[in-house]
Amino acid sequence: MAGTLMLSLLSGCGGSTESEAVSQSNAGSEKVGGQGEITIGVTSFADTLEPTEQYFSWVVSRYGVGETLVRFDDEGEIVPCLAKGWEISEDQLTWTFEIREDVKFSNGDDMTPELVKASLERTFALSDRASTFFEPESMEVEGQNLVIKTREPVAILPGSLADPLFLIVDTQVDTDSFAMNGPICTGPYAVESFSPTDACVVVKNEYYWDGEVPLDRVTLKCVDDQTTRSMALQTGEVQIAYNLKTENLVEFEDSDQYQIQQLESLRSTYAFMNQNGALKDKTLRQAVIRGLDKETYCNTLLEGGATPGKAPVPPTLDFGFDELKDENEYNPESAVELLQDAGYEDLDGDGFVETPEGEKLELNFVIYTSREELNVYAQAAQANLKDIGIDVKLNTVSYETLLDMRDSGSFDMLIWNVLVANTGDPEKYLRENWHSTSSSNQMGYQNQEVDSLLDQLSKEFDDGARKELIIKIQQLIMDDAATVFFGYETTYLISSTDVTGVNMYPMDYYWLTKDISRTK
Repeated sequence: MAGTLMLSLLSGCGGSTESEAVSQSNAGSEKVGGQGEITIGVTSFADTLEPTEQYFSWVVSRYGVGETLVRFDDEGEIVPCLAKGWEISEDQLTWTFEIREDVKFSNGDDMTPELVKASLERTFALSDRASTFFEPESMEVEGQNLVIKTREPVAILPGSLADPLFLIVDTQVDTDSFAMNGPICTGPYAVESFSPTDACVVVKNEYYWDGEVPLDRVTLKCVDDQTTRSMALQTGEVQIAYNLKTENLVEFEDSDQYQIQQLESLRSTYAFMNQNGALKDKTLRQAVIRGLDKETYCNTLLEGGATPGKAPVPPTLDFGFDELKDENEYNPESAVELLQDAGYEDLDGDGFVETPEGEKLELNFVIYTSREELNVYAQAAQANLKDIGIDVKLNTVSYETLLDMRDSGSFDMLIWNVLVANTGDPEKYLRENWHSTSSSNQMGYQNQEVDSLLDQLSKEFDDGARKELIIKIQQLIMDDAATVFFGYETTYLISSTDVTGVNMYPMDYYWLTKDISRTK
């Protein structure tokens, strides 16, 4: 992976649905309590564990249930997992993955190359997202190898297969039960019960292939409110709390009972601006961006818990952040001038401008708040834009509803928080959001040069050339005032010191791993 990832470790001085697969996949897991189990406080965005639905495969991976052919290590590098290794042909069209022979699914079924192929074919059949990574010309089994041939060279194919969307499931079982009972996979844990609004309980996979699994049962408890999640860690209700923020640190940093990990993450928070509506006017988009005081949002409101945004790719990755020129940096006076010169005036004296055609201008800003910083950004943006005469209405919805509204284009602005290097570098992220043909690009953004450079990037294997292309693509997106880049968050993971093996990964696909155990 290009770039430097900053990771530091600070030591402080509802009901559930019973899984029908439990009896098959977890015979012998009867020890509960004490050292045998822990509870983890999480934010959840899954209303199903079917891994081909939306982005819910991330939950299956984070909860230690699903694994992929390759994975990312704690440095963000691609390493083998269910595949022992891989190679590419000279024409860069054929990839050969050697499948491990010693792997069983959590129900005891052997994971064969044929079942790996069937699992990937299922993903391509059920998920519209799969083909946005790559489109296989063919997939064939040759002995212990899976051979994938593509129509065009795909530089990021191994990294694509590390995305949780491509986790390997047992297709021989009743796959219709995956949604509420959890898929049958190869990870260190298997689903015992799942309630979207309450918790997911997983138990030790007795057939796990990669060493001993220390814990018998783990409850991943849904606690969306970060203050409540922090309190749960302090009272001992949970032993690990994900996605706490800077303001929570004071509660733990002076105690030797907790371990604090900090990561300058690869996540970006941004807002799409829908060019199929009022924001088709580039001048209005420029005024919006220039009206936002992102330095204050990140350094004051979030107490330094984020780096102010300007570009698609965070400075934690070496893709030209410092050399990119931001002509729309914070300048509210310039924003007002842009609006006035373009004919946006307050005709009725209510403090908000009307369009040059004299129509009411009201921007519908869709947000979700399972990440507290999103609400901070949105409310601060609403206040800043009011100051320059732009009326913004906040529409707070669930993550699942937000996905539907994004896909249908039912917004003027829509907040988004995403991992920018989910395949090892930003190519997939850039294509998914700003290529004119992307199914996720429902904001009407089109730039033929961006499309051409992204198409060139997909076939480019040289790291230096890829970096140059990514820098050019970012500059074009910024020049088009296509998107509001709010900030790049610092992520914190706080855990009780009696829980060991807890680690943060740059690719946050991995939360519960086989390395986590409890000492008392």
